Amino acid sequence: MKGFILFVALAAPIAAQACLPATDADIAALFDRWNAALATGDPAKVAAIYQADAVLLPTQSNQVRLTTAEREDYFVHFLANKPSGRIVSRTIQTRCDSAVDAGVYEFTFATTGQKVQARYSYTWNWDGERWLIGSHHSSVMPQG
Repeated sequence: MKGFILFVALAAPIAAQACLPATDADIAALFDRWNAALATGDPAKVAAIYQADAVLLPTQSNQVRLTTAEREDYFVHFLANKPSGRIVSRTIQTRCDSAVDAGVYEFTFATTGQKVQARYSYTWNWDGERWLIGSHHSSVMPQG
């Protein structure tokens, strides 16, 4: 075939996954979701909000919790005192598919009436379907 020109269609490059836009209010509501999970009293429901490979540096334990089983074990003990949290102050920083929520929160424990303030930081990551905690640090405020 004289003069035949072969055109090859090249597939368009696969577009990078777009970032999930999140507002400060969206990220703030994630604490409310976590706090509502605490209110269920079910350690598995709380642990389900964490990524499988999340790091938990908990308030009331010296053990770093790296697995779902370790996080559930921590929440068995933490939930025994029926905690309810509230944010005292916070700063939120959002990025593409991740956000950091850091500040001070206060827990009231229904079984004892005790109130404890702690510094906290959550790193939230979008997994394509939902926001999950990638890291969570919490430490009791130092006494002045």
